[in-house]
Amino acid sequence: MLNFDIVIVGAGPAGLCFAQAVAGCGLRIAILERQPESMLADPAFDGREIALTHHSAHIMQALGLWQRIDNNAISLLRDAQVLNGPSLYAMQIEHDANKTASLGYLVANHLIRKAAYEAVKASPDITLLTASDITAISTDNDGAYISLANGTKVQAQLLVAADSRFSETRRAMGIPATMHDFGKTMMVCVMEHSIPHHHVAWEWFDYGQTLALLPMNGTQSSVVITLPAADIQRLMSLNEAEFNQEIALRFKHRLGSMQLASTRHAYPLVTAYASQLVAKRFALIGDAAVGMHPVTAHGFNFGLFGINVLADEIKTAKSRGSNIAASALLERYQRKHRFKTRPLFLATHAIAKLYGNDTIPARLIRAASLRLGNSISPFKRAVAHMLTEAS
Repeated sequence: MLNFDIVIVGAGPAGLCFAQAVAGCGLRIAILERQPESMLADPAFDGREIALTHHSAHIMQALGLWQRIDNNAISLLRDAQVLNGPSLYAMQIEHDANKTASLGYLVANHLIRKAAYEAVKASPDITLLTASDITAISTDNDGAYISLANGTKVQAQLLVAADSRFSETRRAMGIPATMHDFGKTMMVCVMEHSIPHHHVAWEWFDYGQTLALLPMNGTQSSVVITLPAADIQRLMSLNEAEFNQEIALRFKHRLGSMQLASTRHAYPLVTAYASQLVAKRFALIGDAAVGMHPVTAHGFNFGLFGINVLADEIKTAKSRGSNIAASALLERYQRKHRFKTRPLFLATHAIAKLYGNDTIPARLIRAASLRLGNSISPFKRAVAHMLTEAS
């Protein structure tokens, strides 16, 4: 029997960051991960570029992650624009609305994962148990119990699930989640383009497709295209020359000529919100708790917020000699995380529904709402503040 204070299921960015957040206060922490450690030590590029708020950057600095990422791999998100249909008119969201130098930053997901792994490996409080397949999970008043396929038994005071929006741990604990499959697939890749982006992010709700552009350093951008699965499969199968031509055409040549600069990756567009974020000696974090729609680019930011809240509650309890898995403690985390995430989760669904509707009435409402939002300065400042989370 292996005994720990906290066991975390999942060594993705959320699980690794949470382990790092609670390390250093005298707790014994274990991370259970299905993948071999070699894949954590050198994660492959997966196409995903993560938009980080200023608050998230501060959390990553406090966790010792930011310092492990090459400055040249961190891009500024100076401003943003929202476009609708074929029109050149855009709602402009500018960084100086909140008196900051930028709305935020852009960092590749695999670099965040690598930095988090390196930080965790440097901590004497954290044990990584990789290539670990879980066969059974339970909790009671006395502890959390995990059985592994290799026969190992693990016990802890608190079990934390960080194993994606499709969390098997959440399901094993009997916690349902509201999941919505938009019936679309996102393709992500890096493109080089001849017209500069000026570090402006795009969210373009074109008719029949949604395009996003996240500006990287130089003349490259992370491009996200959302289409029905069959259309994405066709895009993925095109040779490079055909692909370059089609992407430039889909962007209506507003970025000039475009060349593929990375591998292509596809992900189903599915959101998830757990019916409860905690149970007896159990908590959900990251996408296992709240799997956001990417339209606001807030998924990992919300994950870091929840990690920070739960870690602070645990460290405070530890310093007072209290139960780190007390029901009241877990309820406080749930209440704070729901208050932070629920309104935007619901709002993004409404936005996605409206801007994914190409009927004539919806097109008129889309255009009118964009112009109205652009003309109301307090609204734009509120949006800028939500995107930056600057203090």
